[in-house]
Amino acid sequence: MDLSTLRTNIRNYSETDSNVLTDTVLNVIIKNVENRIFRSVDSDDTKFYATSDLTIGNRFVTIPNDARIIRYVQLTNPTTSDQFFLEQVDASFLAEYFPDPDNTDDNATPKYYAHWDSDNWVVAPTPDVAYAVTLAYIKQPDTITTSNSSTTYISNNFQDLLINGCMVETLKYLKGPDNMLQLYESAYQEGLQTFAAEQQGRRRRDEYTSGVVRIDIQSPQPKIK
Repeated sequence: MDLSTLRTNIRNYSETDSNVLTDTVLNVIIKNVENRIFRSVDSDDTKFYATSDLTIGNRFVTIPNDARIIRYVQLTNPTTSDQFFLEQVDASFLAEYFPDPDNTDDNATPKYYAHWDSDNWVVAPTPDVAYAVTLAYIKQPDTITTSNSSTTYISNNFQDLLINGCMVETLKYLKGPDNMLQLYESAYQEGLQTFAAEQQGRRRRDEYTSGVVRIDIQSPQPKIK
């Protein structure tokens, strides 16, 4: 489903024309719903990886502009090719663990990382080698509102979730009846649960390691005559 089709569906469902639900208004509604979904569930299409190098004597690393959540940080020693993961802690822990980060004489292999601010994360000890960094993170997902023909992972695979969410926001905008608002909110929540069950449940297992998903069936006890 592309953007043009989604707009048409919203107007048809709400029985409202483009004079009221303009493209500009609908774009705001759609982006609000996309953000609501993104904040609730991490989907596989938002997983991303970035590589760079630490700078010797510099404990700060810039966070990619599209990063929302850091999943893990892996370092590779350029000399030995040894790979290891950093442990996430609080910035206050780093201040106690490595209180003099500018003392390059005490530099050692980084062991921990923490969020410093919205633009940077920080490591400790301060790097003694230009380690290669692999940053695994959840990126800001694409929005369908970029063009009339654009589509996204959500719009192609979870149309019901997107439409029901848009109807919730549309009815709020139109000050629609409470019973209809509750109906679409219930449908949205149901769709969100199934979306989460797939992305964070069923796609995280396979039959070989976890076995086939089974549902217990209650069988009546046979009657003994």
